[in-house]
Amino acid sequence: MADDLYRYPELRSAGNTRGAVRHAVEAGRLRRVTRGIYTGSNREPGEQLRAMLMRLPAGAVVGFHTGAHLHGFGDVSQDDLHVIVPAGSVVPKITGVVVHEVVLPVPDPVMVSGVPVAPAARCAIDLARTLRRIEALPILDLALRSGACRLGDLEREVRRHDRLRGVRQARQLVPLADARSECRQESQLRLVLVDGGLPPPEPQIWISDEWRRRTFRLDLGYRAHQVGVEYDGGSHLTRERLRSDRARMNWLSARGWTMRYFTDRDLYLRPDHIVREVRQTLLLADATHHRRWGPDRRWSTGQAS
Repeated sequence: MADDLYRYPELRSAGNTRGAVRHAVEAGRLRRVTRGIYTGSNREPGEQLRAMLMRLPAGAVVGFHTGAHLHGFGDVSQDDLHVIVPAGSVVPKITGVVVHEVVLPVPDPVMVSGVPVAPAARCAIDLARTLRRIEALPILDLALRSGACRLGDLEREVRRHDRLRGVRQARQLVPLADARSECRQESQLRLVLVDGGLPPPEPQIWISDEWRRRTFRLDLGYRAHQVGVEYDGGSHLTRERLRSDRARMNWLSARGWTMRYFTDRDLYLRPDHIVREVRQTLLLADATHHRRWGPDRRWSTGQAS
């Protein structure tokens, strides 16, 4: 029994009639957490999760979206409870619970909010395998940024998923994961550029003034070419923000930076437009700074190595 959670059959076997259980609920001495599970406590954290797990086979652990949320890097909105059970388990159908039957065991679950949860790296790689690429990279970036995982944790974990569905995608995305990304759209914009054949842009570039004081920071950019790339979200629509942005743009332009801004329409409906714009901007900068496009499709300085 998990702390003060009680299964209905256990209440009955302890001598409580059906009416007595109902009366205890009405009087507030018991509270129904979920179907067939009751508690005598008012404590909330983890309670519903523990109650749900009591209805599942032994060895069930929280994972995927819910596990990522508990570890502090839940990026994809998901109201359902996601749990992992061994393949072949007999699982009752429970509204609001998504059961993942897996052949890869979870050898070392960790306790979070009183419930067993798959390790952070396992949750991250499971999501990297099963979500769309555009949704998966932000999860990996946030797993690193939150401190829940290190890059080495992800690299070791993805090797354990050999031959599982989606592991090829996860292998491609893990090397791209970067803790410096500050929001999901920045992660997605970076992925669009890389998938379009461009070099990975550097996240969070600080630009200093002539006295070497850090003045402005760019979402993404190519420092050698002085090309910046940013996502323009809804917060940029206020008049105060507009004034600030224009002053920032003028300051960067005066110091040789060429900026390209993209919106949600570009990111989600026409990513090819982003790639074309940035490629053309880099080519123009390349011509200006006497650089060339290397044979490995990476920007190079043209200097002999």
